[in-house]
Amino acid sequence: MARHDLIVIGAGPAGTAAAITAARAGASVLVFEKAAYGRDKVCGDGLTPRAVGALNLLNIKLDDAHRIDGLRMIANKTERELAWPTTTRFPNHGAVWPRRRLDAALVDAAVEAGAEFRWQTEALPDLENDRVVGVTADGERHRADMVVLATGAPGAAARLVGAERVDDEPFGLAIRTYVESPRHDDRHLEACLTLRDENGVAVPGYGWMFPAGDGTVNIGVGALSTMKNFKKLNLNTLLESYRGLVKDSWQIGPNLERPRAWRLPMSAQRRHGPGWVAIGDAAGLVNPMNGEGIDYGLESGILASDLFIDDPITAPARYDRQIGERFDSFLRTGRRFSFLIGHPLILRSGLRIAVGTETIANITLGVMGNLIDSDTPGAPGRVLSIADKVLALADPVLRRTRA
Repeated sequence: MARHDLIVIGAGPAGTAAAITAARAGASVLVFEKAAYGRDKVCGDGLTPRAVGALNLLNIKLDDAHRIDGLRMIANKTERELAWPTTTRFPNHGAVWPRRRLDAALVDAAVEAGAEFRWQTEALPDLENDRVVGVTADGERHRADMVVLATGAPGAAARLVGAERVDDEPFGLAIRTYVESPRHDDRHLEACLTLRDENGVAVPGYGWMFPAGDGTVNIGVGALSTMKNFKKLNLNTLLESYRGLVKDSWQIGPNLERPRAWRLPMSAQRRHGPGWVAIGDAAGLVNPMNGEGIDYGLESGILASDLFIDDPITAPARYDRQIGERFDSFLRTGRRFSFLIGHPLILRSGLRIAVGTETIANITLGVMGNLIDSDTPGAPGRVLSIADKVLALADPVLRRTRA
């Protein structure tokens, strides 16, 4: 029976961040990934300043990525273009880096640090007396002091340890493809906050144009499960509707590949237990207000390994506590807010406010850029605290009267 200090299930940004951090500290690390090396993960490809900051901590060079200086938000006829803020916490720029290239850079760094990878191999947690003691893969058992679930949307591994999505909490669906555009080197992400389905019904979500700087733009739309008739929403139709809004301003060509959709988990019943932790999407660490989770995945992977290196026994419980202190308030507020904007009338009114003034738009920028959490100073932090308290009172009503 093979033994390693740390086993990671999943080779996306969260899993590789954990592998890099632990391997550089001298731990023996084994990573299992169901897909082949170089797989293309369906994603919007946008990196917030928070994500760039985490990549900097990992010493990942972004020479291959396209720099992004800010966000352009559009709500009906109102358009605001704002630069990413300069702060002491995060850099003042983001990036667009197609996932095939981002993930390869992270995997290469993990291998260079000494981590071992098993590709095209599904691993499942191995439990003894409710404690995860390793994994089983291809009929073989591998022991480890801690197992890290970096499996993305919940699946078989999450079910085994009870880390599935909370049924009554919202989730998202998104779809994207690539198009050619002369504006491929634009330095701003573009988000259209006013989406409508084929019947003209307002959709809680947004459409995006993320310029990749390589001749192409990632075009996509995302929607929240809190809207009425969500199960009947046709993402392909919604994407084509959004294409109609941007085709002239971006001078886009036909799709370069078939549009591909994916699910965005925004909650988890558990994110730790004896001998294991869940990180990134597997822990429900996805911003309900923009569907972004790469930065949270990177941060949670780094944190999990740092705590493991310090003390493998207490790492799972300390990880859960510190993740909760850092993110739970903001993510809980976002989930409650998603129930609020599931009502079309509130959604339409709220979008007018979101970009109506520069002050409010800057707070919206912080939300869309994942720049707000429990440690955020100033007006954005105060607004989050107030919103958390107000929405806590409204939450029971919102859930009973969900759209």
